[in-house]
Amino acid sequence: MVKLEIKQWTKELEKPIYELWKKERIYKFNKNTKKKIYSIDTPPPYINTPVHIGQATTYVLMDMFARFRRMIGQEVLFPLGLDKNGLPIEIATEKKFNIKLTETPREKFLELCKKLLDEAGSATIESFLRLGISFNSFEKGEKAGEIYETDSENYRALTQSTFIDLWSKGLIYEDERINNWDPKLQTTLADSEINYEDIPTLFNEIKFKVKETNEEIIIGTTRPELICTCATLIYNPKDKRYIHLKNKTAITPIYNKEIKIVPHPLAQIDKGTGLVMMCSAGDLSDIRFFREMNLDPIIAIEKDGRMNHHSGFLKGLKVKEARGKIIEELRNKNLLIKQTSISHRTPISERSGVEIEFISMKEFYIKQLDFKDKMKEIANQVNFFSPESRNILLNWIESISIDWPISRRRYYATEIPLWYCQNCSEVILPQKGKYYQPWKSNPPVKECPKCKSKKFIGEQRVFDTWFDSSISPLYILMYERDNDFFKKSFPCILRPSGKEIVRTWGYYTLLRCYQLTNKAIFKDYWVNYHIVDESGRKMSKSLGNVIDPKIILDKFGAEPFRLWAVIEGNLDKTDFRCSLERIEGASKTITKLLNVSKFIFIFNEVKKPKKLENLDLLIINELNNIIKFARNSYEKYDFHNPAIKLKIFLWDLFASHYMELVKARAYNQDKKFTKEQQDSAIFTLYHCLDKILKLLAPINPFITYKIYKVWKNKDIHLEKFPKIEKVKKIDFNFDEIMELNSQIWNCKKTNNQPLNAEIIKATIPRKFKILEKDLVRAHKIKEVNFGKKLEICI
Repeated sequence: MVKLEIKQWTKELEKPIYELWKKERIYKFNKNTKKKIYSIDTPPPYINTPVHIGQATTYVLMDMFARFRRMIGQEVLFPLGLDKNGLPIEIATEKKFNIKLTETPREKFLELCKKLLDEAGSATIESFLRLGISFNSFEKGEKAGEIYETDSENYRALTQSTFIDLWSKGLIYEDERINNWDPKLQTTLADSEINYEDIPTLFNEIKFKVKETNEEIIIGTTRPELICTCATLIYNPKDKRYIHLKNKTAITPIYNKEIKIVPHPLAQIDKGTGLVMMCSAGDLSDIRFFREMNLDPIIAIEKDGRMNHHSGFLKGLKVKEARGKIIEELRNKNLLIKQTSISHRTPISERSGVEIEFISMKEFYIKQLDFKDKMKEIANQVNFFSPESRNILLNWIESISIDWPISRRRYYATEIPLWYCQNCSEVILPQKGKYYQPWKSNPPVKECPKCKSKKFIGEQRVFDTWFDSSISPLYILMYERDNDFFKKSFPCILRPSGKEIVRTWGYYTLLRCYQLTNKAIFKDYWVNYHIVDESGRKMSKSLGNVIDPKIILDKFGAEPFRLWAVIEGNLDKTDFRCSLERIEGASKTITKLLNVSKFIFIFNEVKKPKKLENLDLLIINELNNIIKFARNSYEKYDFHNPAIKLKIFLWDLFASHYMELVKARAYNQDKKFTKEQQDSAIFTLYHCLDKILKLLAPINPFITYKIYKVWKNKDIHLEKFPKIEKVKKIDFNFDEIMELNSQIWNCKKTNNQPLNAEIIKATIPRKFKILEKDLVRAHKIKEVNFGKKLEICI
């Protein structure tokens, strides 16, 4: 008899198990394996912030993928990456030490960033360990499968090597053009780092004059502070109200600047007054218009978000202050006709939350417009789970209108590895393979190859964080560090991520890796959705509905959370609903599994008898169907639907019906059954438990490990995924037995009898005759006949 001396599953039972896994390095990656390699390019979380509910959910689901793949005989490369680059680290440093990057020496600021990261400790790693995530290693290092950090010299050296390759291919160039500018963080942003929000503002109707006729015309704008940069007025070519103004000259209010009036389809007849002022950089439409018309832009906003000399009397004011000032001036001069409160779609920095401005800056760009068609082709090559998620990527690719600006004017990131000759401006590009810091070190040449000068200036700018993050699959596959392993393991099998970073991490990775390898870097792309509260609202601190995974782990442990994640995690839906009540509810199934196991362990395990009873054949066939369904679904990253079926099987088919019917035969106290019939029951109980545990092992690794270890003294996670047991088919299914049982029990309840009350006489549908002995013993039927329908006499 197996002794499973656990009354209830608790979080305390999980700790010795995950500590053992960590100590023994159970899931260590074998680079020299002859098995098929299954690689997961995990999304590196920022180490300075706690693991949030979305990350916890995504990682436990990823872990299920990894555990399943090991059970089907694959070598799983499943490393933990930690993101320690870029704006989030800098913003946290500014906040913690009450400093500003723009006012702090670079060396000092970098020192404080590293101090912040050192003090962040290993809370992130500890959370993943407690969640049961089977990373290859919980130790930092440079070997395949070990924890990697994006600010390590090796990682940054690879980022720089990829830049050097793309520069040499002519895919990177420098240009001065208008870019998204974050005035708070003082840096350029890519379009993918911009969100749009509807913000209340004023729509101002302002008088302009037509020079040739002295006619007053009304222009509507939300940005009157940019009148000083206005280069053209436009109207829709089909707008009959303004056809007479074609090619005439307008005079701007206050600044008295002469500008042309021309027809252009950008103007909408039914929007505002129908006349639109085109400023140098009021919004993306302005920018596109200036490029199309080949106009020289006048930029009136400086890097710090203040107006410059082009704005005249507004110089030195912040944008919103300048807006208020010019409105006041327009009102005083009777040039402001009307103001209307509207909601305006406004570009917002994803990082700082401030409104974006458009500033002309010299930046480095990577070519992406030339690759749009190829990226669409690759997006259609990659397998998306669910397939609907592919549209997130395709829609983003379609929206791209400019090349990707990859340089940033920040500090804590990978430096752009370039130097410039002070004499002739020749660009010095170093050899690959080392980590370079041009702002503080000398170039790898003694003199300029062009003019022989020995004076150089190092590049001060750094890369966009996504330029770093987008090489993560190359890094984990040992690109340029172990060419043989890279060839053997390419492509990376799985990219998992939340839907909000498909347009950034997902797209940029596919783009960059294609430009370097001429192939799609992923085979599969699994997209997880948002975690929302019980009411379907997005979780946010302001709403007070955020659930901290640490609270869940401290209260329930990992197992109820993991089961909740897979029961709730239907990718055919849009979001996961989360509440402590739902997670606590999942613990009931954990308890049920424990109790079922304890019941089975009452009996001594037996070998398979020569003949299995019909009831046992039925339950084995039902379980076979689930095994087949689970194998096919797990391979497609669908753990939700098999988990639902498993839950129903465990609670209803197996525990509530099969076990109730078979326990009399398993006990066989009155010797009404033969030894072979009793062994058939006991064998089937153990057989079903073995399959249930193995099917649940990827989902609930702790309790399945514990039960299997107590039972067989083996690690279930090193066992093979269950196979179908070929047995004789029975002509009806288990649902019909469940219906019969329910009818008999309901009859007893209707007659105010306990469920174990005797039945004097019963007529049972004829097809159930093959289960006669089990039905008679389970329901305590004194006399049984078989006919067309159920009839009971109590």
